[in-house]
Amino acid sequence: MKITLENKKTIVCGSTKGIGYAIAKNFSEIGAKVTLIARNEKKLKKTIDSLSGNGHDFITADFSNPKELEKKINAKKIDKNYYSILVNNTGGPPPGKISNIKNEEFLDSINKHLICSHLLFRAVYNNMKKNSFGRIINIISTSVKEPIPNLGLSNTTRGAVASWSKTLSKEVGKYGITVNNILPNSVNTSRLRNLFKTISKNENTNYLNIKKKWIQDIPVGRIAEPEEIAYLATFLASKYANYINGVNLPIDGGKINSF
Repeated sequence: MKITLENKKTIVCGSTKGIGYAIAKNFSEIGAKVTLIARNEKKLKKTIDSLSGNGHDFITADFSNPKELEKKINAKKIDKNYYSILVNNTGGPPPGKISNIKNEEFLDSINKHLICSHLLFRAVYNNMKKNSFGRIINIISTSVKEPIPNLGLSNTTRGAVASWSKTLSKEVGKYGITVNNILPNSVNTSRLRNLFKTISKNENTNYLNIKKKWIQDIPVGRIAEPEEIAYLATFLASKYANYINGVNLPIDGGKINSF
């Protein structure tokens, strides 16, 4: 089995670092034409230069402002082109207990994760439907199966995206469009490192002790690398995943207890 995305136009969000970057890079290595979306133009230009092949471009947008994103995707005429793969990936909300979350923080998080994902879906949907092939891949979290302590806002938001995704998969599957969620847990990114720092500060304990304790709960005994998430995304984006639709796929080294 050889996976190729030769000349497929793709959109990858949050693609200048971490999981998003790993996915964009992997897609480019097997022939995809990648449109990156992130908020830092300087980093986007640097990322473009690091991708394989050519024909890549980017959109600079801050997902905390859905109206700005909508203007940018309209200006780019996303809806006039056939993008066969959309990867929704946005950096998670800051850690903290849900009892301390303010109303406006919920609204901001829902805008970034749910509303912007839906805006992008609506932009690519008609051409996916017309061509009888489409892939919507959402990078969310194992928290949709088991809430993660000290990530109250993230747990709530990710659950909303998972429900949106499942509902969508029921509506669009008949058109050759699949909608699936990848659920990472512990990945070597700045987000996880920041979480360790927050826990370390709150518990007044050493950062390395927090990391060691975290790893002890992972059966495979280590934290994942972003590239490992990208490999799963690449398979889901391919023709070999035609019959996988509406599922939550944990990639967590066996950490969560639920099936």
